[in-house]
Amino acid sequence: MTNIILCGGSGTRLWPISRTLMPKQFVKLFDDKSLFELTVERNSKVCDKNFIVSNTEQYFLALDQLESNSKLSIQNSKFLLEPVGRNTAPAIALACLSLNPKEIVLVTPSDHLIKDETEYKNVLKQAEQLAQEDNLVTFGITPTFPETGFGYIQAKPENDECLIFNVELFKEKPDLETAQEYLDENLKLSIQNSPLKYLWNSGMFCFKAGVFLDELKKYSPSIYSTCKVAFENKKIQNSTLRIQHSHMELIPDESIDYAVMEKSNIVKVVPSDINWSDVGSFDALFEELPKDENNNTLNKNLIAIDSKNNLIYGNQRCIATIDIEDLIIVDSGDALLISKKGSSQKVKQVVSEIKKTTQLHNIHLTGHRPWGTYTILEEKDGYKIKRIEVKPNKRLSLQKHKYRNEHWIVVSGEVTITINERTFILKQNESTYIKAGDIYRLLNDTNEPLVIIEAQVGSYTGEDDIERLEDDYRRD
Repeated sequence: MTNIILCGGSGTRLWPISRTLMPKQFVKLFDDKSLFELTVERNSKVCDKNFIVSNTEQYFLALDQLESNSKLSIQNSKFLLEPVGRNTAPAIALACLSLNPKEIVLVTPSDHLIKDETEYKNVLKQAEQLAQEDNLVTFGITPTFPETGFGYIQAKPENDECLIFNVELFKEKPDLETAQEYLDENLKLSIQNSPLKYLWNSGMFCFKAGVFLDELKKYSPSIYSTCKVAFENKKIQNSTLRIQHSHMELIPDESIDYAVMEKSNIVKVVPSDINWSDVGSFDALFEELPKDENNNTLNKNLIAIDSKNNLIYGNQRCIATIDIEDLIIVDSGDALLISKKGSSQKVKQVVSEIKKTTQLHNIHLTGHRPWGTYTILEEKDGYKIKRIEVKPNKRLSLQKHKYRNEHWIVVSGEVTITINERTFILKQNESTYIKAGDIYRLLNDTNEPLVIIEAQVGSYTGEDDIERLEDDYRRD
């Protein structure tokens, strides 16, 4: 069985922790592990291979976490890179086109939390058996409250033994009154010891690759045909498949639910009590994080005086609270979010406002690159100061800047620098200067990390003031 892991999405409902270039699935929220790492760990116990679908920026984040986690194997992972997102139906279709039609795939988002792994293995066995019988299988979660942010599945037992469930309808995200009606109906059925009628749509699926493609061709032929053309014109580098932008943008933007699941007559649902969460809001995150004796989330930087039931997140500065309760306080260094618990779904409104004036929705103070990281220490009009860390045996692109000059000081390690036609080595406490327009490259060809302080001075210091002439990582 192959695990198709969908890494798309910007996760802005957890802003300012999650940003477009560091979405929630890659943020290390649980015991210094990300949801992506937990997904791969969990599914590697039941799947032979990983097929990770992402964009280029997320590719390097995923690659870095696979390489740095000793429990994960990069050898079992294959990547498909989309230059532009086209929703889940095309992402799954492109992955399935590269597999044997008889291969059973488990499709999972990369940002879900599942804590009951024993029951998870049980429901996967049920799903795999149904998939072997040429069904499209989805997983339905037992609702525990009237959630309006999820789609629902209306299920019906196929037989009196209640072992197989057909999907009667997929329900859109309901209003609060309708969601409560679903739960009330479930409660009546549970009192009667009858199977539940309404389940949350988990967004996880299981089927043979060929069966899914046949159903896609039948019900959404335009998605199938454009995906096939895009796949046939892909570029392959090692175990990475790259879809060309000109072909990807022609594919209709549609979810697997709309494209196939709501139309097909071979859809089954496996009820799944697996202690599942999509961690889709700070209220949901609060339920999953460990707490102190006052039900505040644990935080080594927190001083809480007569404060209880709060989510306090921040790992850079001391956070002190006095006489507060039921609040969400998130400090990311460059942004501060304060909300009442129960209102955190409105974060998306904050992000909409931020997009009008800043890039705070997009990047953190620390940016992750395939060669390492950079952290902005200070930024004002006309200058920016960064701490740059380059991994062993990695190099930056051959590049130049139009608007800024750069001063570099080596803090630790050793760097080989090429500026125009000159190549030289800098060691600890040594420095150099790069003028706007100079063509340069930085190389760490040692087995130790390289740390430098970079001071940018110029009329514009944005991250997009860069022209790459050569790049090991094939970025634009």
